[in-house]
Amino acid sequence: MILKLKRTPGVYLVGFMASGKTTIGSLLADQLGWDFADLDEDIVAAQGAAIVEIFDTFGEEEFRKTEDAAIRKRVSQIERGKPMVVALGGGTFVSEAIREFLIENGITVWLDCSFERVAARIQGSCHRPLARDPEKFKQLYHERREHYGKAEYRIEIDSDDPAAVVAAILKLPVF
Repeated sequence: MILKLKRTPGVYLVGFMASGKTTIGSLLADQLGWDFADLDEDIVAAQGAAIVEIFDTFGEEEFRKTEDAAIRKRVSQIERGKPMVVALGGGTFVSEAIREFLIENGITVWLDCSFERVAARIQGSCHRPLARDPEKFKQLYHERREHYGKAEYRIEIDSDDPAAVVAAILKLPVF
């Protein structure tokens, strides 16, 4: 295990919505014997409302403020010696300040899932506010890839087998 991961044992899963961050993160945490956190669940708990309600009522800016506070709380727990895998929201890594903060405090892994696979996974979903308009959704996917590419590691999602993805993550030179 590399020194940075020993100092702040946090693995942050980055990627577009429906790329598998929660499923894969939970399995990875089990494999490592670490805790798991889903940042979107933290935000819902903090606001007492669903993500779609937060967006509709308060807007994306307020959502991002809550997101920032939630990630800082999780990193604080990690710094106090609580190893954790954290599934980030699809837009978390877009913020340069948050991105740099996460890279300084653990390992970032991009789960690179094709647009076609993501679109198929969210089809019929009504709880993803940024997926309501198909054209904007596709544009957002392509815009965010540049930011995700700044993660320290990239794992291509080429199947719907989360165990295979976890195995690929565990083969990274950081473990």
